[in-house]
Amino acid sequence: MGRKMEWAGREKHMGGIPRKMVFLAVGAFAKAVANLLNTTSVHNVDTLLRLVRSRPPGIPLLTVSNHMSTLDDPLLWGFKGFPSVDAKLARWALAAEDICFKNSLFTYFFRLGKVCQEDAPIRRLKWGTASLIVRSHVTPIVLPMVHSGFQEVMPEKYFLNRRPPFPLYNKKIRIMIGEPLEFDIHKMMQSAISKSRDDPVLSSTETTSRRWPAISPHGLALDEAAQRCLYSTISEQIQTAMEKLRSLGKSFLK
Repeated sequence: MGRKMEWAGREKHMGGIPRKMVFLAVGAFAKAVANLLNTTSVHNVDTLLRLVRSRPPGIPLLTVSNHMSTLDDPLLWGFKGFPSVDAKLARWALAAEDICFKNSLFTYFFRLGKVCQEDAPIRRLKWGTASLIVRSHVTPIVLPMVHSGFQEVMPEKYFLNRRPPFPLYNKKIRIMIGEPLEFDIHKMMQSAISKSRDDPVLSSTETTSRRWPAISPHGLALDEAAQRCLYSTISEQIQTAMEKLRSLGKSFLK
């Protein structure tokens, strides 16, 4: 189902009117919950707005944040000043096919647009984000973000161990925006290739079992061992940046 209705995701579908309506509706909902029903504060918001509105042409922006509730996205983007209702500055997010594309109505809607609630240190990032960065034709600017409060707006166990039917109100939401991370992927790939060859664990037969196909971004061939090394390095840098933001946010609350 996820591969169907690809025509709905085209910019010129029905003159772009359905897409504008979806962003207007979802954006208005996010702003109402974030600003009218609750109180939202944002640290370093100018950095995000600058990258959204005026970063160098052709350079992708990839935001990475923690996940605290089923409504983190789109509520995360409802704070004052963010162009969440502007379809021309649309954000694109990964979505679970078995949830967002399980019927024709959901498929059409998400084609147009588009949990752990414990206050604990940022866990090890999975390698999907690193893979997106490495495989991108143009290396994106990566912006780490950390938020808190959404676990109270949409708690997993509110009544009879179920989520509330609607977002709760009178809660405090805090969004911490970090500084952009820029990766020299070509240099990091060379280092990963060298390290994977010298490390007996990474270069072992079990690790290089050819379960992963070799990839050749930036003109360099990476086998499974080199990919693991590269993805781990990138993920650790992002995780470290996010944990610093989380600690900074907690210090503001003291």
